[in-house]
Amino acid sequence: MWETSARLLRLLSLLQTRRDWSGAELAERLGITPRTVRRDIERLRGLGYPVDATAGVAGYRLGPGADLPPLLLDDDEAVAVAMGLRTAAGGSITGVEETSVRALAKLEQVLPSRLRHRINALRSMTVPMANAGPTVDPGVLTAIAAACRDSVRLRFDYRAHDGTAGVRTTEPHRLVHSGRRWYLVGWDVDREDWRTYRVDRLDPRTPTGPRFTPRTPPAEDLGGYTSRGISTSAYRYQARFTLHVSAETAAERIAPTTGALEPIDERSCTLRAGSDSLDELAIHVTTKGFDFQVHEPPELVEHIRTLAARLSAATD
Repeated sequence: MWETSARLLRLLSLLQTRRDWSGAELAERLGITPRTVRRDIERLRGLGYPVDATAGVAGYRLGPGADLPPLLLDDDEAVAVAMGLRTAAGGSITGVEETSVRALAKLEQVLPSRLRHRINALRSMTVPMANAGPTVDPGVLTAIAAACRDSVRLRFDYRAHDGTAGVRTTEPHRLVHSGRRWYLVGWDVDREDWRTYRVDRLDPRTPTGPRFTPRTPPAEDLGGYTSRGISTSAYRYQARFTLHVSAETAAERIAPTTGALEPIDERSCTLRAGSDSLDELAIHVTTKGFDFQVHEPPELVEHIRTLAARLSAATD
């Protein structure tokens, strides 16, 4: 009896870790026969868990039900979820703070004391910084994520960085989170090119458009692609510098939203940044405390020469 109950819990835990499992895979992981797997699946169904049979090769999937089934978490997973909820309580999604606190209260009620001690130690030694950036409605995020998953066109009202407004039609590809802001990377149907959109500036229209065949993404590293898009290409001047420090060291002072870093070797890296002001670019790079060389644009090279002469003259 106890052995069967423990096996059912392990089976439920496996079904929660990924979308589809074949009967043979479950049998191998549990050390039982496929016939026993089938019997255990029927037991779970009898307990109210909606385990669906998948088409093709005999397999199983934990489907959505009327009630949320209990999650089975190991110690590290429970700590990760609890700290994630604490972080989300001060996050960048509108209204998530109160929801996260409620979920965290429910989780801590069922945690064993050893895990509560670990979580409380992390909490007491962690000081969150206030998030002053724009927040995003969770319904907007889930609508975009569903459109990406289902490969359906998305139409939305959009406010560009210069304040102009318009309607965009995209083939959404992925959401990217910088830690402070959310971005959508998608194929702009009207402009016939890849674009990066600030999610807090868009308002999806319903219904969604027709299905599309996903395109090859613009880069393997979508995080780096988004960093370059939001820190460089949207501005009048696009600058390229060589910093005489490693990319890891530079990343400690340069956020991905203000510049894109590319390693050259262990002691140097390339910084790409954009601005509508040459003065802003000059100040941005000179105040980081790194030796550097400026390569482009030509206007910035000449501007920094002029600034250097002016500063030198000011100290004579």
